Amino acid sequence: MSWISAREGKHKYPLIDSDPHASRVIRYMRPSDYATCAAYTVGTPAVFWGWEKIDRTGFRLRPQLYVGAWLGFCAGFLIAYSRSSMRFWGWTENAREEKRDLEELTQRAREGKALYGESSQPAWVQAVAHRNSQYSQLKFSLFPMINLVNHPYHGTDPKKYGVEEEPAVLKSEEGLLPGEILRRKD
Repeated sequence: MSWISAREGKHKYPLIDSDPHASRVIRYMRPSDYATCAAYTVGTPAVFWGWEKIDRTGFRLRPQLYVGAWLGFCAGFLIAYSRSSMRFWGWTENAREEKRDLEELTQRAREGKALYGESSQPAWVQAVAHRNSQYSQLKFSLFPMINLVNHPYHGTDPKKYGVEEEPAVLKSEEGLLPGEILRRKD
């Protein structure tokens, strides 16, 4: 059992999605997330500009201003993305996102559409994408990875949206769960 699964039930706010698609994370961003991204985008070149003004050597930092703006935007976006993801996980206040998620996915269920979108990828690719991207926002400093694959593994019960099917479970071709596969090899 991982440290994440051990803590899942102990959060103050409800879990909305344990592995949200990148489009949902961006659509659910709050104005404060956009302000964070803008502050980093403007703030990084502003620091370089201020450094240029107090530097007595006369060294011009114009190229660094442009690079600083790009790096500031990238850092601001990743921080805003992480903040939005933490609301999906229930780690921070998420009442607004929970209401929007319930409305959006209930509407998709009424229309007969797949809750989390259709995917042209085979089931094993969807499962691998899920395992690689779940909680990947915690590792942005090492390797920025976001979920770009629609899959059915989201850690929530689809019955709350009006869908009468069982939640997706990762199984092998023989119908074994991941832990059972390892016990069979012994």
